[in-house]
Amino acid sequence: MKKTLFFTVCLLVVFGMNVAAKPANPDAEPQIKVEDGVTQAVFSKEDAVRETVYIETAVDSDGDGQNDRVHAEIIRPKETEEGLDVPVIFEMSPYRAGLSSLDFHDVDVELNPVEKNGKGKPYAADLPGYYDDYFVPRGYAVVLAESIGSGLSDGCPTVGDEREIRATEAVIDWLNGRADAFTEDGQAVSADWSTGNVGMTGVSYNGTLPNGVATTGVEGLKTIVPIGAISSWYDYYRSNGAVVAPGGYQGEDADVLGKAVLTRDNPEVCSDLMNQIEDDQDRNTGDYNEFWDARNYLNDVKDIEASVFVVHGLNDWNVKTQQFSQWWEELKQYNVPRKLWLHQGGHSSPYYFRNEEWLNTLNKWFDHWLYDIDNGIMDEPVVDIQREDDSWETTQAWPNADATETKLHFTAGSNEAGGLSVLPVPNKNKEADSLIDNALIEASELVESPLSESPNRQAYLSKELTESYRMSGTPNVSIRASIDQPTANLTGLLVDYGPDGAEIVTRGWMDPQNINSMSKSKALIPNRQYTFDWDMQPDDYQFKAGHQIGIVIISSDNKYTIRPESGTTISIDPERSHVTLPLVGDIKELR
Repeated sequence: MKKTLFFTVCLLVVFGMNVAAKPANPDAEPQIKVEDGVTQAVFSKEDAVRETVYIETAVDSDGDGQNDRVHAEIIRPKETEEGLDVPVIFEMSPYRAGLSSLDFHDVDVELNPVEKNGKGKPYAADLPGYYDDYFVPRGYAVVLAESIGSGLSDGCPTVGDEREIRATEAVIDWLNGRADAFTEDGQAVSADWSTGNVGMTGVSYNGTLPNGVATTGVEGLKTIVPIGAISSWYDYYRSNGAVVAPGGYQGEDADVLGKAVLTRDNPEVCSDLMNQIEDDQDRNTGDYNEFWDARNYLNDVKDIEASVFVVHGLNDWNVKTQQFSQWWEELKQYNVPRKLWLHQGGHSSPYYFRNEEWLNTLNKWFDHWLYDIDNGIMDEPVVDIQREDDSWETTQAWPNADATETKLHFTAGSNEAGGLSVLPVPNKNKEADSLIDNALIEASELVESPLSESPNRQAYLSKELTESYRMSGTPNVSIRASIDQPTANLTGLLVDYGPDGAEIVTRGWMDPQNINSMSKSKALIPNRQYTFDWDMQPDDYQFKAGHQIGIVIISSDNKYTIRPESGTTISIDPERSHVTLPLVGDIKELR
């Protein structure tokens, strides 16, 4: 049986109370020190105990007949050798041994039209020493493990499925006496210094694994802090049926990532599995299938027992904002204790731009959930959002509780900028607004000079705003359109047009063949009109007075979608097309 926190009673931890690190009796067991509701740095990092263990999992991902073992490095205060039991901050990573070469898919290929009735990274790493430098002196152990198939761990990378999650869960089981571990020479080793309380954290893939493990409800996992993390792998590599890339990595897919983190000895033993991943991910149709459903953690949020502190960059185009937004909504649905930080950065940790406040908040969060310190962290505002001017605001909800769905209708443009209006405007001449796909032109170029003629986009602009409007949530595009080919890419760009030029606020993509379902493509009839609806990536953005809101419709998005040969024509009926924005305030001036 695990030891209990002997100091739970003697601390009498109350917010603001001071507790000495050294007991009066020199023969007594060592203690942590708490001031102002947070643990203090009283233990020596230099004297910390360091050990290497290999933890046996319950999975055999490489099919060799033996359960995989994961390699883990542990740093803990030396006082744990003298009777101090400590909780654990745990990060599982497939990146510790670096990356194998990445062999990206060719995206300059034709799209795949389905037959009628047919079926359809580089990592934003935390600063070296971040966790152990800060938290070991405060009375925590830090466990840094290598995911299956990487580094010194056994097995094969499975890119977020149950095997990878269960292998990560095994570390928590060992810390709670439910799994075995061994030294390099095969000697059994226990975590008799652990209280059994575990908090997981990490950025990107390292933050995604905590999401998955939390959905198992594993005993001992008290909290997770996922930073720039994935909640559904389908939405990382696909969007409404379209094959899309993580920002900056055109041609990446699940198989590419799996091969990149396959850094174990004898990687050839995983070749069949890597080939299976390539087949099962289905780049041909982009449809949601069993492969992706097995990597959708939203399915099991109901089983989460841990608290969740979500952190995400509003300008993260690698792990896009849909990932935190849909996760946050599900956590709310199941009343999971939670907190949210949204910053203006990209795929990174707040450590890099809000260092002191971030570490203080993280310290407070872990102290509350792992040491049961009543420090008021759960009484603070639930959401912290960094604004465009780098100021911060707090609120009790996200999206903003005052945001309402505002429909802005397209008005005809005829290759020059059309308009956006709260009220629909009849298209008396019934003329279509047409655009021709050219995947060689980047979206940033296509949104420029919206009043000039361009054959490769259609732009719709609001009047100049007389006051500022905040958008908070998920925009949606709906167009009535025909395509002169069996398929195409559809891309919507939400643009802020101001005195300094055009800024793409957010964007979204769709495979029009997934008109009815992201799980099954449908053959389209060329030149027939259909209504296509798709979401853009969620955002929290302020449109300033004097600016114009713009919607630009293009076909292929050079940096994100497959890039077929140019020439496909898309014809939009503006009278039956609109964008819906979650806006704070009544935008009556566009009537």
